[in-house]
Amino acid sequence: MFISYRNVVLAGLGHHLPARVVTSTEIEDRIGATLAKLRIPRGQLAAMTGIVERRWWDAGETLSAAAGAAASRAIEQGGINPRSIGALIYAGVCREQLEPATACMVADRVGVSAGAQVYDISNACLGVMNGILQVANLIELGQIESGLVCSAETAQQIVELTIARLNAEPTMENFKTALATLTGGSGAGAVLLSRRREDDRRPRLVAAAVRQASEHHRLCRWGPDTGHPASAPMYMETHAIDVLEHGVKLGVETWGELMAGLSQQPAARSGGAGVIDKTVCHQVGSANRDAILRALRLGPERDVVTYSQLGNMGTASLPVSASLAADQGFFEGGDRVAWLGIGSGLNCLMLGWDW
Repeated sequence: MFISYRNVVLAGLGHHLPARVVTSTEIEDRIGATLAKLRIPRGQLAAMTGIVERRWWDAGETLSAAAGAAASRAIEQGGINPRSIGALIYAGVCREQLEPATACMVADRVGVSAGAQVYDISNACLGVMNGILQVANLIELGQIESGLVCSAETAQQIVELTIARLNAEPTMENFKTALATLTGGSGAGAVLLSRRREDDRRPRLVAAAVRQASEHHRLCRWGPDTGHPASAPMYMETHAIDVLEHGVKLGVETWGELMAGLSQQPAARSGGAGVIDKTVCHQVGSANRDAILRALRLGPERDVVTYSQLGNMGTASLPVSASLAADQGFFEGGDRVAWLGIGSGLNCLMLGWDW
């Protein structure tokens, strides 16, 4: 599916990161006996994933407070009154409870209007991208003037449980399906969208492309279910090789759809309607990034990288990466920028912006 937009701009980006740094060496120290039994040399966690460290929240830090901090930063950057926000979506995999929506706590913190739509959505690592699409549609339809999408993820508990499982059952199969989990980092990000004004110089959302391959929904799973009582303990398993193979294939298909659509859209500068100047990918790790950039014939020097220091922060990875890149002046006026999102399921959503 290809969707074009005319009236949506990126008003602000925000991020909020934990202070606590956890290195891959520290994690390997905790599974040292398992690595020795499996004859896996030290240093392989960083070597195989490209992730040197990640961050975890300190005790007492809440998801809503973290998402609220990122949201407040996006609102401040956008220079708008939070009362003008017509929709606030919390899109993290991690939430504070089953109900009410974590979005309610964030909305209370930032002070959106009483008439705003406030709710959670969830779609694995793609949640924020889905939220952006929903808010963009509301703006394009003329229903709201501004909308905010935010998320916060916490990786510590699932990594701790995975370490315990590896130490209790030190098998190569367990290590293979646990490797992706061990890369997990914590963080919070936010994206503020607004209605385009005449002569607006803010980044404009040009288009989106969406595809799915739900026949692969069992390749990456995080439990338990939410039954009462839950039928399984907390676990996460990823068949990384299969996710990479089928994810890249889905990414290529989605990219083709995005490029075909963008070729019909006027470019922000003379480089050509189909030219992409900069990219921001979901931050999984080195193997995934290298494979998707190679498959899409994109240069790594034009892509944002944060996974080496922040790990895989799930839904927060892409907005945090975009926010950090924007702060560092990575994007230039006139750039055509693509945000490339993919999530377990498998689902893929890509956005094209004129910066």
